[in-house]
Amino acid sequence: MVKFSDMPYERPDVEGLKKDLAALTARLKAAQSYEEARAVFMDEEKLMKHVDTLGTLVSIRHTIDTRDEFYDAEEKFWNGALPELQEYAQGWTAAMLASPFRPDFEKEFGTLWSLNAEIELKTFSPAIIPELQQENDLTQEYEKLLASAQIPFEGGTYTLSQLTPFKTDPDDGRRLAAWKAEGRWYKEHQGEMDDIYDKLVHLRDEMGRKLGYEGYTTLGYYRMGRNCYGKEDVEKFRAAVAKYVVPVADSIYRAQAERLGKEYPLSFADAALQFRSGNPRPRGTADDILAQGKKFYDELSPETSEFFRTMLEGELLDVLSTEGKASGGYCTALPDYGVPFIFANFNGTQHDVEVVTHEAGHAFAAWMNRDRVPASYIWPGMEACEVHSMSMEFMAWPWEEGFFGGDAKKFRYSHLAGALTFIPYGTLVDHFQHEVYARPDMTTAQRHEVWKELLGVYMPWMRLDGDIPFYSDCEAWQRQHHIYSSPFYYIDYCLAQTVALQFWALGQESLEEAWAKYMAYTRQGGSRTFTELLKNAGLESPFGEKCLRQVCQKAQAWLDGCDMAGIA
Repeated sequence: MVKFSDMPYERPDVEGLKKDLAALTARLKAAQSYEEARAVFMDEEKLMKHVDTLGTLVSIRHTIDTRDEFYDAEEKFWNGALPELQEYAQGWTAAMLASPFRPDFEKEFGTLWSLNAEIELKTFSPAIIPELQQENDLTQEYEKLLASAQIPFEGGTYTLSQLTPFKTDPDDGRRLAAWKAEGRWYKEHQGEMDDIYDKLVHLRDEMGRKLGYEGYTTLGYYRMGRNCYGKEDVEKFRAAVAKYVVPVADSIYRAQAERLGKEYPLSFADAALQFRSGNPRPRGTADDILAQGKKFYDELSPETSEFFRTMLEGELLDVLSTEGKASGGYCTALPDYGVPFIFANFNGTQHDVEVVTHEAGHAFAAWMNRDRVPASYIWPGMEACEVHSMSMEFMAWPWEEGFFGGDAKKFRYSHLAGALTFIPYGTLVDHFQHEVYARPDMTTAQRHEVWKELLGVYMPWMRLDGDIPFYSDCEAWQRQHHIYSSPFYYIDYCLAQTVALQFWALGQESLEEAWAKYMAYTRQGGSRTFTELLKNAGLESPFGEKCLRQVCQKAQAWLDGCDMAGIA
């Protein structure tokens, strides 16, 4: 096995890659038999897997240390190179769809590749290459801005991730001070965030119009690769969230206010503290958490055991929060080596454990499907991918004592409650973006007003008359990375969380049955659409009201019946 630190990187010759892709396209068009066309197809798969690996190596190493001058320059190189290569990749895609051997490819590999290819062709034209390059540069600028944060607090200096534990401190004064310190940093840099986002919105709107759409929204859905649902389905889901989930989440926050001895609705600082004695904390160091993660995966199944051992031995997890490191967490893959990679920022909160389960859920799915052909079938759509991760979090419930010790009961309550309260927030993020791209010329102040209005619909438990800078001014959407870098992605988490709650409910009755369905879902990789993956695994689609209604009823019953003895 090649360890991550030993994986070589050398900047590719973009002009050479263009010639290679053009030559492959010409060979495909000239193929006289399916065998010949298939051989060209496999050569293109190999080339693009290598290109993907090189670009991903740069992305990972750049996010690990955004101050690294070499990888910062390489990231800028890829920002410009990928849109240029996309023109040639689209030429290949068009040739595949027009090939006389398309029926043969569909017979061997199914029809999803051609459906996705048709959607892909709707996302690009050489006319938008400059906008795509600018978009890449702007999102990199936003990421570097967040990674550069140095926030003074109690005599120390912290990154955004490192400050997080103080934002859930049981001491009311200290917790509020941490929220204020973070809010001040955002306020100080708000002009930069305003400028970046306004440019991104107008760039994306211009791209949509250049491609013949009403603006960005239709293009945004195509860019997300949505192949089995549309804007109207998402609107119905949002309505169901308001009808079924918001009341449950509201009851959770009312109970929280009572536990804390606080007035309802809650301030941002008080909403962050779930228990007067403090939120659940993992026991031990980062190494202890990874060791318990290994125990969990060893005992869950032979497949997960082999997978996690590979991750540890291959240096395929970078989880410590360090200066210069990009914020957040993600999972990606290095196809040349057939392995995933996990990036995270441990900060001493329960999120550290959720990373080991959430991001590893993504990684396990990629690991299980690493040999699929075409390579696009390794991953399903984004919403389907998030099912792997969010459901894996719930699979770990029987092992929580090893992660949390005496806080395990507290964590289970917090985890389930958090899953339910997240859905309204995620839905708010999605609704907000639809409003923004429907009216791209809104001022920043108008965008804040839209956020405030939607907060009242989806998060009525938040009090906005507090004295926390930035947050109490309805500006907190600017800290949500996905709004800048991945428009329309966030609803995918909500759809997936709804499915994950089905796995949680199954697991309450039989972990074995829940795991069997999880594997039935995961083994399909990206070979089916989201709704087909669910149907094949015997799961309900989140687009039907029945799904949200049932999971909310079961979760509410569990929370109401939870033995809170010893939890304050």
